[in-house]
Amino acid sequence: MVIMVSDPISDLLTRLRNASMVSKSSIEIPHSKFKFQLATLLKDEGYVSDVKIEGDGIKKIINIDLKYSDEGTSVISGMNRLSTPGNRVYSSFDNLPRNNGGLGTVVVSTSRGLLSDSEARKRKLGGELICEVWSWVGLEISQLVFQKELN
Repeated sequence: MVIMVSDPISDLLTRLRNASMVSKSSIEIPHSKFKFQLATLLKDEGYVSDVKIEGDGIKKIINIDLKYSDEGTSVISGMNRLSTPGNRVYSSFDNLPRNNGGLGTVVVSTSRGLLSDSEARKRKLGGELICEVWSWVGLEISQLVFQKELN
C-alpha cells in the first residue's frame, strides 16, 4: 500500500512524536536524502540514538532508533514544523531564533545543507527554518546547579 504524503517533513516529525509518546524503540520511514540528513542531524544533536538506511533501490527505508532517559521518558520533549509548503519561513544568521533560550535546536536548511541554529550562526549562514526540537531531560540538574551558584 502506497500512501501519498504532501509534506514528508511533517510526516517524519509526526511519526517521531507519536512513537515517543507510546515509548516505541524505533520507527521506519520512507527514504529521501533530506529526511536522512534531518534524522542524522537529530542524532548528532542527541535527540535520537541511531539512524540507519535499510534496503536498496526504490525500497530504501530509514530506521530511526529513539532515545530515552534512564527514567524511561523520551529525550524529545516537543517539536514544531516552522516552514511549511504553503508558508516558507526564512531567516538571516543574525536573526535565527533561539529555541527555549538555547535549550532546544532549530534546524536550518542552508546552502551548505541542514545545520543546527548554533552551527549556522557560527558559519554565518541563514536559510529556511525547517523545524524546532527541544528536550527537558537534564533540565532539572542544570536548575539545581544554577540554584547552588546563587546560594
